Amino acid sequence: MIYWLYKLFEPTFQSWGIYLIAWPSVRAVAAILTSVMIVLLTGPRVIRWLIRKKLGDRPEFFVQSLNERMKSKANTPTMGGILISGAIFLSVLLWADLSNTFIQMGLFCLVWLGVLGGIDDYLKLTHRPQDKRSRDGLKTWEKLLFQIGLAVLLGVFIYRYVDNVEAARSLYLPFYKHPLELSYWAFVGITVLVITATSNAVNLTDGLDGLASGCVGICSLAFIVLVYIAGSSVWSGLLHLPYVPTSDELMVLCAGITGAALGFLWYNCHPAQVFMGDTGSLPLGGMLGYVAVVIRQELMLFFIGGIFVIEAASVIIQVIYFKRTGKRFFLVAPIHHHFHMKGWTETQVVVRFWIIAAACVALALVTLRMR
Repeated sequence: MIYWLYKLFEPTFQSWGIYLIAWPSVRAVAAILTSVMIVLLTGPRVIRWLIRKKLGDRPEFFVQSLNERMKSKANTPTMGGILISGAIFLSVLLWADLSNTFIQMGLFCLVWLGVLGGIDDYLKLTHRPQDKRSRDGLKTWEKLLFQIGLAVLLGVFIYRYVDNVEAARSLYLPFYKHPLELSYWAFVGITVLVITATSNAVNLTDGLDGLASGCVGICSLAFIVLVYIAGSSVWSGLLHLPYVPTSDELMVLCAGITGAALGFLWYNCHPAQVFMGDTGSLPLGGMLGYVAVVIRQELMLFFIGGIFVIEAASVIIQVIYFKRTGKRFFLVAPIHHHFHMKGWTETQVVVRFWIIAAACVALALVTLRMR
C-alpha cells in the first residue's frame, strides 16, 4: 500500500528527497519493524481472546514423565499463529510491491497454510472426549493432501512464470558451479518435497517455549540475504548463483517473517504466554520452502534449516527403529524432548538449539563462495 502510494506520486516524493522507498532492502527493514510492532501491540488482546474462547493446549505424550514436565503448559492459549500470519500479511501489504507475482504467490501460500493450520488447531483444541462427533485435529493424510495440493499449484505456476529464465528452472548444488537443468515434472516434484517437508519440519520443532519462533527468525534472516543476491544480476553473477529477475521483492516477505517470528518470541519465550500452534508453524515453514524454490536454493535450505532437518530426522528414525525393534532410539521424539528428558532444562534446550540454528546459517552462507 505504501509502495503503491509511492509509485503513484513518485515525482512528488522524489522532489521531497524521498526515494529510498523504491529500494526493496529499505522496505524490508520497514517490514521487520512493522511486523514486530503489530505482534507486540496486538498480542495481549489476542491472547485474552484465545483464553476467553478456551483455546488452550493440552500436551499429551506417550511418556508419563514427560507429561509431568509439560503439565504446567496445560491450558496455555494456542493458535497464536494468528498473530504471526496477520503480522506478515499486513507488513507485506504495506511495504511490498503487490503487483509482483512472487509476492502474490507468497501471500497465497501464507493464507492457504494459515487456514489449514487454523482448522487443524481448532478441531484439536475444541475436541471433547465425550463428544463422539468431534475430532482430534485433521488426520495426517488430510493435512498432507492440502500441503501437496498447494505445492503443486506453486510449482506449476513458478515454472511457467520463469519459463524464459533458464537459471530459474535449474537445480543448484553446493560447492558446484554448474546447475542441473530440471524437467517440468522434476521441478514440480522438488517443489512439493521442499514445501511439504519444511512446513511439517517447523511444525515438529514447535514443542518448547520459543524454540520454533527463534529458529525461524534466525533462518529467515539468512533468506533475506539470499533473496537480495538472487534479485541482483551483479551479486548473483559474482557468486555463481541463479539470477531470478524481480525476486528481490521477496526480501519484504522474508523480513515480515523475521519480524513476526521475533515479535511472537516476546510472548512465546519461557514461560510462554501463548503457543503458535499449526496456525503459525505450517505457514512459517511453507513460506521458507516457497522462497527457497523461487530463488533455486532448495539444497541451501537443507543447511540453513539444519535444526529443522535434525528435528524431522529424529522423528523418522524413531518411527523406523520402533517398527523394526519394538524399542525407541530416542527417549522421546522430536529430539528436543529427548534432551529435555536427559536433564537439560527447557531454556537450555531452546537456547542451545538457537545456537545450532545460527551456526547452520553461518556455515551455509560461507559456502556461497565455495564453488
